[in-house]
Amino acid sequence: MKHQPLLLITIDGPAGAGKTTVSKMLARKLRYEYLDTGALYRAVAWVVRKAEIAPEDHQGIGQICELLQLKFEAGRLVANGKDITDRIRSPEITMMASAVSALPVVRKALLDIQRKIGKDLGLVAEGRDIGTVVFPHADQKFFLNATVRQRARRRFAQYGKNGNQTLEEIEADILRRDKNDSSRDIAPLEPADDAVLIDSTEMTPQKVVDFMMSTISNLGIVC
Repeated sequence: MKHQPLLLITIDGPAGAGKTTVSKMLARKLRYEYLDTGALYRAVAWVVRKAEIAPEDHQGIGQICELLQLKFEAGRLVANGKDITDRIRSPEITMMASAVSALPVVRKALLDIQRKIGKDLGLVAEGRDIGTVVFPHADQKFFLNATVRQRARRRFAQYGKNGNQTLEEIEADILRRDKNDSSRDIAPLEPADDAVLIDSTEMTPQKVVDFMMSTISNLGIVC
């Protein structure tokens, strides 16, 4: 595959829609860098939880953000020098991330980090406000969704035998997070006006990626 000007591609959507799997596959297909912005919010949540700071303590969370150093090294997320990649996917961190992501001090701190990463094109970035707030001028935007039940099934399968939640509990968590993410005052979860909407309920990750590649090819930039 030949590349003309490198693209900045955003993939937004709610929890369990398949963003991470699809984004990684698309990035590998294009030989682009991959940015998991949700992991950055999970990192803040993990540090806040470890410091035993309540989500309501905005001042304390703000102080953490001032000192927090986040970076990706060989696909691993490092916070203040510690690899936390395998520590940020628990249900507790998921709900904490939803809470702290609504705070202006957190969003501002991570916005700067995300834009710094995205200044060099050739990037697939996934999250919840990437196409609307972080990279509003991205070359191609997608919004990936699926039914709540299908998203819950995917999370249930992801947690596997190590999970301590039933399918119904996961579905309830997803509904709560959907409500939190969609109703917050700052950067609510919603598709960008120019995003391509994809319902992945009945689609395999490969079919989603194939559709995305077809859409990108239609731009006449990637061939």
